Amino acid sequence: MNFRRGSGRDEPEINLIPFIDVLLVIIIFLMMTTTYNKVSGIEIDLPTASSSNATPPEEIAVSVTASGTVVIDGQSMARPTVDAVAAALKAALAKRGTAKPPVVSINADAKATHQSVIDVMQAAHQADLSQISFTTRSGS
Repeated sequence: MNFRRGSGRDEPEINLIPFIDVLLVIIIFLMMTTTYNKVSGIEIDLPTASSSNATPPEEIAVSVTASGTVVIDGQSMARPTVDAVAAALKAALAKRGTAKPPVVSINADAKATHQSVIDVMQAAHQADLSQISFTTRSGS
């Protein structure tokens, strides 16, 4: 005997609207928490050099101590002015007598003032020496 004549089995159906709402919330959450790395760089193809033909350039060694003393090619100058350093650089340039201008290699103490290093750079400019390099110590 079938007492449930009018009632048939209802098929279960999946309600898609809450499912779509949950997916949209997850997408928004992922978009907000994603970090974007903006990599800005320049690709440079560096040339290679062969060391067999390379000759080191002439160099005028300038040392700046923590107390402000400037030593140019072994000659010490205590509290020099820009003009005195320029004159000493011109004298060192005249000693060399080369056609190609030498490189001014500045070796400054870590506790030397920035102004004393800038004074040496200005003096090199006054002496018409445009090539300046700084010597550094390796990290180890």
